[in-house]
Amino acid sequence: MTAASPRKSSWVNGLFVTPYLVVYLALLLYPLLAGVWLSLHKADLFGGEAFVGLENFGRLLRDTVFLQAVRNTFWFVLLTVPPLAIIALALAIALNRPTRAAAFFRGVFFSSSVLSVTIVTLIWRLVLIPDGGLIANILHAAGRPPIPLLSHPDLVLPAIALTTVWWCLGLPMMLYLAALQQVPAELYEAAALDKAGPWKALTRITLPSIRRTVVLVVIIQCVLQFQLFGQAQLLTQGGPNGASRPIVLFIYEVGFRRWDIGYAAAASEILFGLILVATVLQYVTTREKEAVR
Repeated sequence: MTAASPRKSSWVNGLFVTPYLVVYLALLLYPLLAGVWLSLHKADLFGGEAFVGLENFGRLLRDTVFLQAVRNTFWFVLLTVPPLAIIALALAIALNRPTRAAAFFRGVFFSSSVLSVTIVTLIWRLVLIPDGGLIANILHAAGRPPIPLLSHPDLVLPAIALTTVWWCLGLPMMLYLAALQQVPAELYEAAALDKAGPWKALTRITLPSIRRTVVLVVIIQCVLQFQLFGQAQLLTQGGPNGASRPIVLFIYEVGFRRWDIGYAAAASEILFGLILVATVLQYVTTREKEAVR
């Protein structure tokens, strides 16, 4: 039998890649390019389009409502990503044991992640509302007035962040657990023989061994939390006075309530750019730290 020519072999290999490329172009690349093109037009849901260039982006930079949504989104990311990264790591370290109790609690902490955003917001509304909510009842029993967590402009985003941390804790915890189970037990045994304490074992063995997973968790959570929508829309509808309106909720309101699709597309491209810049900065910073080591 004669060997297949390199040209024929490359065509055969290309056939295996074709289904993925078709799906990638249809579901990812084409919508991305179409969104960029749409952001350069003044368009509505009824199909009218007029090319306006960068006018939509200029309007956004002068739009106080959009700038407030950008600030809200960044503040929300700062409120959620560090706690998710740190608390999930602490839980993973505590539950990285071959016991039934550890397995039970892993399931308990992961269970919230499988709930829909609607169920999560219904649960936490019963906790946060000042009229008969769980926190309000506890404060009433202690003789203190209820706290308007969902109606105070300074408290509403921390309240939504608390809801989000509770909801999203399971995935980073499981990622950390998977990484921790790959760390050789001999390293901890050697550290114990050298009489290294828990803090030295954490900083000299655990964290260096799972640093790539830590970076992955932070990047994933940044991407997810920049896209805050359901919690804010269902708990507060962006109120009070836009204090909890994130960028995605702004895009939804502009696109599907004001029918200004081109303007909403421009806001979407800015959000895409913010996520891309944040992700690249984290990746580059991590690579530089590894290079220094």
